[in-house]
Amino acid sequence: MFGSQLAPGVALLVATAAALMWANLAADTYNGFWGLEFGWSGLGLRMNGQHWVNDALMTVFFFVIGLELKHELTQGSLAHPRRALVPVIAAVGGAVVPASMFLAMTWGTDAATGWGVPMATDPAFAVGVLALVAPRAPEGLRAMLLAIATVDDVLAVLVIAFGYANGLAWGWLAAAIAGCALVVIMRRIGVIAIWPYLLVGVLVWFATFHSGIHATIAGVVLALLTPTVPVAGRPILTDLLRAAGPVNAFVAVPIFALANTGLPLGYSVLSEAAQAPVFWAVLLALLVGKLLGVAGAIAATVGSKLGHLPDEVRPGHVVGLGCIAGLGFTVALFVTDLAYTDTIMIQHTKIGIFAASVLAAIAAAFTLAVTDLRNRSIARSTRQHRVKGRNARLL
Repeated sequence: MFGSQLAPGVALLVATAAALMWANLAADTYNGFWGLEFGWSGLGLRMNGQHWVNDALMTVFFFVIGLELKHELTQGSLAHPRRALVPVIAAVGGAVVPASMFLAMTWGTDAATGWGVPMATDPAFAVGVLALVAPRAPEGLRAMLLAIATVDDVLAVLVIAFGYANGLAWGWLAAAIAGCALVVIMRRIGVIAIWPYLLVGVLVWFATFHSGIHATIAGVVLALLTPTVPVAGRPILTDLLRAAGPVNAFVAVPIFALANTGLPLGYSVLSEAAQAPVFWAVLLALLVGKLLGVAGAIAATVGSKLGHLPDEVRPGHVVGLGCIAGLGFTVALFVTDLAYTDTIMIQHTKIGIFAASVLAAIAAAFTLAVTDLRNRSIARSTRQHRVKGRNARLL
């Protein structure tokens, strides 16, 4: 169950449903629970529960993104330049086109600061939806989706780091950089125990938290410092992915969803959201922008002979891939809370993300089902033609 491709998406879906039920059936307890402050004032670490989740626990999420990127770059589909070119260009198109569309629709309004919201693709939901709606999809399609989602999320990380930084504190930033340098030195002198790296990692997170750059970026940087070759015979990168992956999928991301997706969904709220420009900007950027960006970039790359599609991946699969890429969810919700301070605008944006995710899943299911039926029909016709040809030769 926990090892299946569906499991992380199901865990995220269950947590989201629980948050929505909690917020709509007992709004006071939901808001009171996540609004409860705790921590250490003297260290500047007194925050409410939602901020602890978003600033601390989500570091695990971004750490895993960094590990997955390094794995893809060294051992996965991004390790070979010709094979990597298509998903990388697709990811860039799938980030730039939605962000540009969102900006065009919100230019001159307060909503424009949320241009980073529709850039990323949620790996857990996307892979889960693909496994659910297209179980017979070629393996190359899943590899492309993972590569696109990983690169998209890294681009979103850069946007979070530089687009939503709050006045850099250079001393703290220097301390964070020094901590990363210490990690490299520890690697060079042969430190293989985990606890010293955990200690330095916490210190790097603390310094990053106070630097003005979002603290979760520390997770990505530390992940990229992970050695790709075995140390003392131990495959560190593989072991970390094996250990941190389940913690991220079944603890960090579901708790994030539980803390951030509890929105009131009464008729009046939904009616008001449907009249808000930011709702439509998010919806169209994730649905149309992602499809045009991803599928358009793939078509241009393959058509110009700069890259090629994996075996058995057809144009219909590419369209379905563009639809699935509209599942922004986790990072989209995360950026929403960084981009806006107005509670109503945050609410409308998150409802737009929900609506886009549902419609993207439906569109992907339809497109990939039609593609599968068409491919099976072609394969059946081909087999029948071959049988007739053999029979004709025998006669």
